[in-house]
Amino acid sequence: QVQLVESGGGLVQPGGSLRLSCAASRNIFNNNNMGWYRQAPGNQRELVAVISSGGGTNYADAVKGRFTISRDNAKSTVYLQMNSLKPGDTAVYYCNRYPRSAYWGQGTQVTVSS
Repeated sequence: QVQLVESGGGLVQPGGSLRLSCAASRNIFNNNNMGWYRQAPGNQRELVAVISSGGGTNYADAVKGRFTISRDNAKSTVYLQMNSLKPGDTAVYYCNRYPRSAYWGQGTQVTVSS
């Protein structure tokens, strides 16, 4: 059974920071690239950041220099450190394998507003 459990979202002012966590089951985490995705109201779900099984990273242009993805293989967990948050970052954030699988967690809401 595949499990993806995201946490760490919340309401933050512009310029603030949040750290998201995603606890994944071993059958989707081990030896796979993992990604963070987000979906804002009325928009399609988009890829935000990817980390390879070896630790290499890649980011969408919109978040480059502000977000950092990392993984703890012992804990089967992926993280997303988000700094200098903007209102445009407001969305529900999800983790999944990259390329994405058919399995999704419940996501975690991030709202950036003053």
